[in-house]
Amino acid sequence: MKKEQIITNAHLAQALTYSQYITLTEKLLAENKTTGTNQATDLVDYTRMNLHRMRRMEKSTVLSEEMQAVLQRVNRKMIWVVLTEAWCGDAAQNVPAIVKIAEASPMIEVKLLLRDEHLDVMDAYLTNGGRSIPKLIALDAETLQELGTWGPRPEPAQQLVLDAKAQQMDFKEMAEKLHGWYGKDRSRTLQQEFIPLLTTWATIKEETIVERN
Repeated sequence: MKKEQIITNAHLAQALTYSQYITLTEKLLAENKTTGTNQATDLVDYTRMNLHRMRRMEKSTVLSEEMQAVLQRVNRKMIWVVLTEAWCGDAAQNVPAIVKIAEASPMIEVKLLLRDEHLDVMDAYLTNGGRSIPKLIALDAETLQELGTWGPRPEPAQQLVLDAKAQQMDFKEMAEKLHGWYGKDRSRTLQQEFIPLLTTWATIKEETIVERN
């Protein structure tokens, strides 16, 4: 049986390209606003920092030879739907790298959905019961059948956050450690995680997709 279709053409019609996402973020910041339903001052400040992070990641992300080789073998058209918000630090660190990976293949298209405007989708892809972002859902471009997911962050970064929460670490200290890790890693771990995922997503047969509960 086919998996229940969570993301529809109606969702995709409301999605943003990465360029549109950046433009929207800049426009909102000019009005001292951010994306989403919470317009707290600290979230606007995070958004301002995140715009710089995204610009830095656009320049610093270099695809490995292994990643490029895998991308050349992708023969299935895919849509990568990414749930995100401009105030999210993890999104700022990961979305530009995801976009760079996709742009290196004519078979992959990225579409961004703002989490707070699409909670019906977000709530189908919770992480440990939370609405963690960014969350990527890979779809077959023709059928919109789900091929797999990734997110909200590379495994070492996820473990860092889990350990920090277990230690009841102050949010600011945790954020500094997390973004320090991202600064040193420069998307290398993300790429390593995507290499087997890409191979699987590109070759999975529709009849092997497990039905969603």
